[in-house]
This record gives sequence, C-alpha cells and structure tokens, in this order.
Amino acid sequence: GQLRRVRTLAHADPMVGPMSSRCAFPFDLLVRSLCPSIVGHECVKAGILLSLLGGTPPSAAAARMCPVRSNIHCLVVGDPGMGKSQMLLAARQVAARCVYVGGNTASTSGLTVTLGRDAEGEMAIEAGALVLADNGTCCIDEFDKMTKANRDGLLEAMEQQRISVAKAGIVATLPARCAIVAAANPRNGSYDLNKTVSENLNIETPILSRFDLVFILQDVADDDHDHRVSNSIMNLYRHDRKRARPAGPVDAAGGNDGGDEPLERRLRYVAATQRAPLPADLVRDYIAYAREYCRPRMTAEAAQELHSYFMQIRHDSARAGSGTVPITTRQLEALIRLSQARARACLREHVVMQDAKDVIQLMEESVRQVHVDGSGVLD
Repeated sequence: GQLRRVRTLAHADPMVGPMSSRCAFPFDLLVRSLCPSIVGHECVKAGILLSLLGGTPPSAAAARMCPVRSNIHCLVVGDPGMGKSQMLLAARQVAARCVYVGGNTASTSGLTVTLGRDAEGEMAIEAGALVLADNGTCCIDEFDKMTKANRDGLLEAMEQQRISVAKAGIVATLPARCAIVAAANPRNGSYDLNKTVSENLNIETPILSRFDLVFILQDVADDDHDHRVSNSIMNLYRHDRKRARPAGPVDAAGGNDGGDEPLERRLRYVAATQRAPLPADLVRDYIAYAREYCRPRMTAEAAQELHSYFMQIRHDSARAGSGTVPITTRQLEALIRLSQARARACLREHVVMQDAKDVIQLMEESVRQVHVDGSGVLD
C-alpha cells in the first residue's frame, strides 16, 4: 500500500491522499509538506529536504580510491521565534533515520564515541549520536551553545564521514555517514548583517565551511508576512480547522510544472494553492524509498550548467580581491550533491537541467543571505 502511494506521488497523478486537486510535482509538494505549520521560509525547507534526501553515494570501489561524501549539511541561523526548532523537529519526523540532540547538553563523547567497561570488565566502545545516525540524519539544535571542544569533534565526521578513536589501547574507526542539520541563534540575540556568520555565532570558520547550505532568518516587520503568520497561529487554536484555513496571497500565476519559473516563487505558489500537505508517514516512506533505490547520475547538460555557475562565482571571487569569501571546490561538490538530491526528490535516474537550475537558485539565495552586508553589498 505504501509503495503504491509513493509511486502515485512520483508519477504526478492529479490526486494524492486528501488532495482534491494537484498543482505541483513531487519536489514542490514535499517542500510544502515539511513543517506546514511554519509560514514562509520555503528555501530553508527546500534545503532541509535536500539534506534529508542526500546525494548519490559513491560505489565501494570509488569510496576506497577517493572517499567523497554524499551527505548534505545544512545550517539555519536566525533570530529567536523564527521556527528553527520546529523545522528541525519536522525533519526528525519525516527522516528515514534520525537522531535529535541539543547542543547545550551534548558532549564530545555523546556526539562521537565513548569508552566504557562491559559486564565482564573489558573496555568497550559506546556509539554516540553521529554513529547512531549512520546512513541517516543528525539534527543538532542550539548549535551555538556547544563549546569549541565539542564542535571540534564534528570536523572529521562532517567531512570524512567517520570517527577515529585511539584511547585505552583501543584504536578503531567507526562510520558516521550522516547529514547534519543544525539550528543556531545569533550571539547578541539578533543577527547583525554588518558581521560575518562566524562573528555572529562565535563559531570557527573551518566548521562553518563544511556546511553546504547556510540560511539566515531575520525577524523583519512585513505586513503581508506578519498577517499570514498571525492567521496561521490563530488557526491552530480554533476548533473548526477546516474553515479557518486562510487563502493567502498568490505570488505566481498560472500552473506549476517547473519550467523557467523561479524556485522561490514556485514554492510560494504551491504553499498558497495546495491547501492540504502530504501526510507525514507518506513523506517519510517517500524519502526512505528515494534514499534506498534512487541513484541519479549526472547528465552532460546539467554538468555544464553547474560548471558554468561555479566558474562564474569563482571568477567573481578572484576579481573582488582577498577581502571576500573564497570560492573553492567545496562549493562545486556541494552543487553536485544538491542536484543529485533534487533528482532523488522526483525519483529520477538522471540529473536534468531543471534540477541544476533549482539548485543554483537555492545556492544563490544562501549566498545572498550570508554574504550581503547591511548596505546591500555582496561581500
């Protein structure tokens, strides 16, 4: 039964579950169904969804020759009350395999591994959160509350996807092939655009560079957005839920079948027109099915699109001088992983041009949020 529902969703049939009509394809519907109680932040939800799906893992032979991670790390930084923890809890609910921890209560041994004695008195290894989340997702809330020593324990796991231990005569390497989705608050209560992400969070640059996507959520007064948020909150406390759902403005006109429509406008259109989100169990089964059976391969057209975008931002960074954020091959690898996850969202065997375009727009939005100062100048 669940497999039939997954196939129905993937093949874009007109009705799925409680839907009376359908205006979007699988990726847009999955984004709409991830934490539907939070209004807006469609690009952030899209980034978290791609992190849950992950890229195509390398074959065993390729992994032995040159280990390349396929998991996507995502960091959400925002002012208090922006729904960061709710989005992490929603990701935990629909993830195929997930471990949720709080950064203010987590230790290095709790995240990685610890040594203890078994019932016979022998030394034994006890797995931490990252090892338990192998082939899944680890959600870390209050990431900024972690001490520097605890964050340093994540460096090897985030890039090499493993944890090495050499203590008490035990030398071992444990797999930690998991994606990290983290949420953090600015150090001074509100995000300062005139400071970098590292300065706002007091987090070292090496660990920030390992995140494929970084999103900044600011609590800015906006009449239209505030109206939709207040209506959504009030509807949660009303008895007649069905009659209380607001219509909301539509930012895009016409149908929604991808094409050249910008990603953010398309996701807003789906959120405004597709009233009923997908059931959480269907989203969870869909993600698990995609991770297990879908292995997208890059096409020449999509590869050329990603290559051209990388060369453009690389050239712009070099021309701007040494004061800007450096663009390295990590950004190119992140684009490849994101495009593979975007193809997985539609259960495709190949990464097509639309996947590459959506990923580029998502990366541009992340770069814009992170590297634009208070005067609107891109650093």
